[in-house]
Order: sequence, then structure tokens, then C-alpha cells
Amino acid sequence: MEILFIIRFCCNCTYALLYKPIDRVTRSTLVLHDLLKHTPVDHPDYPLLQDALRISQNFLSSINEDIDPRRTAVTTPKGETRQLVKDGFLVEMSESSRKLRHVFLFTDVLLCAKLKKTSAGKHQQYDCKWYIPLADLVFPSPEESEASPHVHPFPDHELEDMKMKISALKSEIQKEKANKGQSRAIERLKKKMFENEFLLLLNSPTIPFRIHNRNGKSYLFLLSSDYERSEWREAIQKLQKKDLQAFVLSSVELQVLTGSCFKLRTVHNIPVTSNKDDDESPGLYGFLHVIVHSAKGFKQSANLYCTLEVDSFGYFVSKAKTRVFRDTTEPKWDEEFEIELEGSQSLRILCYEKCYDKTKVNKDNNEIVDKIMGKGQIQLDPQTVETKNWHTDVIEMNGIKVEFSMKFTSRDMSLKRTPSKKQTGVFGVKISVVTKRERSKVPYIVRQCVEEVEKRGIEEVGIYRISGVATDIQALKAVFDANNKDILLMLSDMDINAIAGTLKLYFRELPEPLLTDRLYPAFMEGIALSDPAAKENCMMHLLRSLPDPNLITFLFLLEHLKRVAEKEPINKMSLHNLATVFGPTLLRPSEVESKAHLTSAADIWSHDVMAQVQVLLYYLQHPPISFAELKRNTLYFSTDV
Repeated sequence: MEILFIIRFCCNCTYALLYKPIDRVTRSTLVLHDLLKHTPVDHPDYPLLQDALRISQNFLSSINEDIDPRRTAVTTPKGETRQLVKDGFLVEMSESSRKLRHVFLFTDVLLCAKLKKTSAGKHQQYDCKWYIPLADLVFPSPEESEASPHVHPFPDHELEDMKMKISALKSEIQKEKANKGQSRAIERLKKKMFENEFLLLLNSPTIPFRIHNRNGKSYLFLLSSDYERSEWREAIQKLQKKDLQAFVLSSVELQVLTGSCFKLRTVHNIPVTSNKDDDESPGLYGFLHVIVHSAKGFKQSANLYCTLEVDSFGYFVSKAKTRVFRDTTEPKWDEEFEIELEGSQSLRILCYEKCYDKTKVNKDNNEIVDKIMGKGQIQLDPQTVETKNWHTDVIEMNGIKVEFSMKFTSRDMSLKRTPSKKQTGVFGVKISVVTKRERSKVPYIVRQCVEEVEKRGIEEVGIYRISGVATDIQALKAVFDANNKDILLMLSDMDINAIAGTLKLYFRELPEPLLTDRLYPAFMEGIALSDPAAKENCMMHLLRSLPDPNLITFLFLLEHLKRVAEKEPINKMSLHNLATVFGPTLLRPSEVESKAHLTSAADIWSHDVMAQVQVLLYYLQHPPISFAELKRNTLYFSTDV
């Protein structure tokens, strides 16, 4: 009896002293999270609740880190402990094709594995493709690396088609659930969606990550994000600082290690939305406005800049880049960017030192390699960013602190076309009014921006895709609206992405789209025609039906975008990329007309948006279209639509 009493007493003490306090902190963290959700951002207690939540989460994270070694370790046949440090899914170039691998980084070895196909009811297992002891693993420098076999990028239009299919399937699944459809039908749709997401994940990465075994073979992974490449490199290099010995695993040791991967893995599913639970956040759809203010903590002067990445369709994409602040330890950019979000949940900021040494070129993609000085990531919490006010924060990275502010505009709000009250300007003013006032065929702002882009931006990587600095764009907008005599001087000094952004903003703020509200339904019907001859007749007929200022400006822009696409090997902007950027801008109906066409905010790649892209792509891929020829043919066609 005494022994039982002692055991019970010890169990109660363990529960009271160890488990109960941690359980209380866990519950408090959940309560704090709920409180924050329902507390207005401008309430005086809001920052205090944020601090309390951060402290609670850090405490729980530290406990999890203490538990981690016991949970992520495997004992080798020799009785040594080998701990799993990091794992994840990466795309490997193997025999000139892309393969999705699960890569495991242990304390002394990097193992690349593939999940075996197993019959129903059997435990899943990994098959080891190769491994490298960390003592033998080296990263070839850009000048040392051999040129890799050419990696054929997946056609942009096929990637966009996959996105369209994924969004359409997502909508179908939501409809089935709302109508309480059969679970078998929902599962069938989910399977199709997974197949498309898997293909997108496999074919979208383009950033090379090469590792080499000093005893022979090299391996090439393709990543979607420089952030991810840096994470893997840093994790490996940190482990290599220890006294590591080279070794060869016996078949038994390799079998034991590979067999442990399934239980030890921390990443269980491929990062696609079809693997998410129904109650998980769908992410944000709309525009995130980010101001990168400044950075501190650099030990010596350098040429510094930042890039911004957000996640989209399961992978990260670089969206914006600050200017290079030269020879400083405290760069002050104060640059604002507008970033389009497509179901995004995270924002990443990377800080680089600019390299001007042309000898340091990555032979995998012929780009100069800049050094990452620091990187950080924050979750895009809808409760925090979905406010009218700017939210200021600091990201700490390797002793560097980057200060930034952000606010979010939902897709529904960003779709509004608002006519300008000031009809003497050019933004928000009908194109016919502007051309009549200027006595021109194409608005002056369009001609000047196009001329400047063709003069010094046509070879700029990501031209029209990379965001320009919002403050620069607003400055150009004000100058064009005021018809300032210093426009040309200002254009010549301005960053080319800001000029490209100004042109996009002009078309986006037209009170009526360039291709008009009246013709929008007809454009949607025309692009859906399957018969090529009928489609050709319809699409040309619709152009003839446009008012002259709209048609002439559209044809002028069309030829410019074709010239930009001719430089695709350098600027990475294909006709499809340009159609994706400009299609919705030139076709999206004004607010009054768009109510019938708008889909939910979470369906950004909706049928309408993709159809808008397809309309512009049709004209971009068409042989040159002459205004005079179109008008000559008007005699043979009715202008009624």
C-alpha cells in the first residue's frame, strides 16, 4: 500500500509541477489568440495583448525545441545518435527531367529519398536515391560550377492554365460542399485538383541549388525561392562547422536510416492547398501595400537592397525589389510597393549585398550572384493587415533589423474604377477626353512611358511584372496630372519599374476599361469560340467596334508589348506573362458593370480573369493589326454588337 501511495503521490507531483503549468500556458496562449481576434487594432490593450501572445508562443517554442532532439533522432547500429535537423520537398533535376524528392538533413549526412508506391494497407516507406556525408559535401562557387545541362523552363501559358484549372476545381468543390454533394464526387474533384497542383509545384521552380560530393557526383535542385535556397545552405554549413568525419554507410545502416525517415519527418505533405484542412485559412487575395523603411545592424558599409517574396499556389514568388543603397551601414529606402496576393499567407524579406563583379556569374542561369546578408518571414494575419491603417513591424535577421509597414486592400476594393473629379488631369479621365484635349491619337502619358521603357527598360528582368516603388509612381502620376514641364527630365531620372508601374496604373484607373464596358460580354463570348475562323471574325469585328482613341491606343500598346516579348531570353517576359499583367487591366469592367462578373475574392484566377488574359494573348499572338485595314473592312461589317 505504501508503495502504491508513493507512486500515486509522485504521479500527482509530476502532473502538478510539470504538466499542469505547461497546460495552463497552452490554454492562455489560445485565449490570448482569441482575444486578439476580437480586439480592435486601435484599442490601447491591443499592443499589450500582442506582447503577451509573443511571450507565450516563445515559451512554448523553447519547450518544443528542448523536446525535439529526443523526437527527431535515430540510433545507428554503432549506438551513435543521428538527429534529423531539417527536411522538405525539393525538385531535383535527374536525367534531364524534374523529380519531386523528400530531402532529409541529419547531423552528419544529407539523404535524398523518394516515397515508395505501396499497396493499400501497407506502411509507406522511402527509397534512398542517394546520400552525401556532410564531411564530403561542398557548394561549388559560381565560377567553379560547371554549366549544367540546359533546364527547359515550363511554358508560362501552361503554368497559368494549371492555375486556372486549380481555381475552377476549387470553386466546384466549394459548390459541391454548399449543396451537400456526394462525398465521392468531392473526392474525385480533390484528386484532380491535387494532380494539377502537383504538376504546378513540380514545374514552376527555376532557381538552381547545386551541391557536390567531393568524391565525384554533383546534384542539382530547382527551387522557387532564394529564401529557401539560403535556408538549406545555412543549415548545412552550420552543421559542417563541427568536427565531421567522412564515412560510407553499409547497406544495413542505409536501410535503417532510410527506414527511420518516415517516422522522423517533420514535413508530412506536399505543400499544396488540396492537402489543407477545410478549417485552414485560404490566405489573402488582393493587394498588400508594403513600405520598406530602413535597416540597421550591418558591421561594415556595403551596397544594400531588399527583395520581397510572397507565397502563391504552394510556392514563393519574388514580387518586389528596393533600389541599391550604396556604401552604407544604415540604408534608408522608404520605398512603397503594391504586391498582388493570390491566397498568400506569408511575407518574406531578404536583404542582399549587391555584387558588381562580373566574374562571379552563376553558370546555371548566367546571373551575377549577390550575397544574402539576412532574411526573415512573417505570417500575414488577416486580423492585423485587414485594416485601413498602416501596421509597422520589424523583422530581425542575423543581427540585422529591417523596419517595414504594411496594409492590405481586398480584391473587391481594388477592382473599383473611380472616375477622377478633376477632369483637367489624365488619371481617372476618359481616354477620349484626354486625346481630344491633347489633340493626339494616343495619350501623351502612354507615348512617353512606352518610349522610356523601350529606351532603357526593354531588357530589364521582370519589366511590368516587378513592382515599382509606389511613392515614385505617385510622384509621376502627380506630374502627368499637372502637365508639369519637367516630365521628361523626371522620366529620365526615374527607376524604370516605376515608369512601367505608372503606365499600368494609368490603364487601371481609367473610369472605363480601354476595351470598354459595352463590349466586355462580347469579348468574353468571342474568346470562348472553338471555331478558329469564327473567332477571328468575331475578335476583329470587336476591335472595329471600339472608339478610335481606344483602338489606336490599344494597337500602339500591342506593338510595344510584342517588342518587349522579343527580348524574353533577357527580360524573362513572354507574351503570356505580359497578357497576365495587362489583360485584367485593359478589360476589367468598371464597378457598375462588374457586379455581374465578379467572383469571390478567394477565386482570383477565376474564369473571367483568365478569359481577360486570353483575350489580350489572342491579339498579342496575332499577326500585326493595322488600324487603316480594320477601318477599311468596317465598310463590309455592321458595327452593332
